[in-house]
Amino acid sequence: MKTLTTLLLATLVLAGCTDANIASHNLSKAADNFEINRRVIFYNGITDTYILTIEGRCAIDDQGGRGGQGAQLEVTCKVSPEQYKKHFLGLSDNVTYFAEQLTATDVSAYHYRVTFKPQAIKPDIDFRGSGQALLENSSESANRQQTARSDNDPE
Repeated sequence: MKTLTTLLLATLVLAGCTDANIASHNLSKAADNFEINRRVIFYNGITDTYILTIEGRCAIDDQGGRGGQGAQLEVTCKVSPEQYKKHFLGLSDNVTYFAEQLTATDVSAYHYRVTFKPQAIKPDIDFRGSGQALLENSSESANRQQTARSDNDPE
């Protein structure tokens, strides 16, 4: 019964999805995984000029003034297998952008794409400090220093 309820719920949720919605979702997912070549152009509507053009395997994130901050666009590009560049541009009433996909890409219009990255579950942690600091408990260290001071004080 539980399986039937889950299947029925999934069918109802996905019933409103069109082929275009699913294909669009899969294209966005591919772009976020640096699989699609894009051209992102920043344009000044008052001076009628291009401010900046970025091309490559780029993911875009339109911050749109969330969290009380000004509107900005973040563009992250993969420039080699292990290297990335990130660009920021503030958006305003006269500065806008448009993104163009440079090549056609095969994506499914019938199946949603889900990306699972085990590295995200177990993050790569950078430690800044000395190895000795890892071995010491700060409260024990403070107690030892206090004891050492009291041993050195003549009474």
